[in-house]
Amino acid sequence: MQKNAKDKLQFERQLQEEGIQYIAALDEVGRGPLAGPVVCAAVIMPLEEELLIEGVDDSKKVKEAERERLSKLIIERAVAYKICEISHTEIDRLNILEATKLCMLNCLAGLSVMPDAVLVDGNFRLDIPFRQNNIVGGDALSYSIGAASIIAKVYRDHLMCEMDKLYPQYGFAQHKGYGTKAHLDAIGEYGLCEIHRRTFTKKFWENRESGSLENIL
Repeated sequence: MQKNAKDKLQFERQLQEEGIQYIAALDEVGRGPLAGPVVCAAVIMPLEEELLIEGVDDSKKVKEAERERLSKLIIERAVAYKICEISHTEIDRLNILEATKLCMLNCLAGLSVMPDAVLVDGNFRLDIPFRQNNIVGGDALSYSIGAASIIAKVYRDHLMCEMDKLYPQYGFAQHKGYGTKAHLDAIGEYGLCEIHRRTFTKKFWENRESGSLENIL
């Protein structure tokens, strides 16, 4: 059973009890795909009960139409938000972890209101001058991180649908760049396109002679 928004504020309330006012939440979408950017969002949500948005959760648990509705509400009500992306070429240059960290740092730097503390989905630390609380699975446990996850996913999904228009043979609108069988079959037939992450598809080329796509990842 999905929790109410007010029941997912334990991390935010703990910080508020310490006198912290502005709490930013950070999440990413797109660390795993074979193509496209990684996208991160930072958001500072109002935490008064009358301003909470019901239905905010881990973006993967929310149906597409509902994500679209929630994303608009989150952006309308946010005290501040910023969405950033790091390209496939930068992911190849830096590696996905460092690209994700850079993307999150860019989001924080772009906020119109600087936070007093930051909630980060995941267990990796950022080099930031703010109080930082890491929460594994935070998009399902924290209201604010859930909000960040939704606006990041909606943004990236829209971007991959645009990429589908440029490269229709790969089916990006359906799988958003993840390594589905249909995507792997398309790579097998057409090769890589410009937005594929070369470091993520290296094993494909190692297996191309045998025709096996089972161990691409």
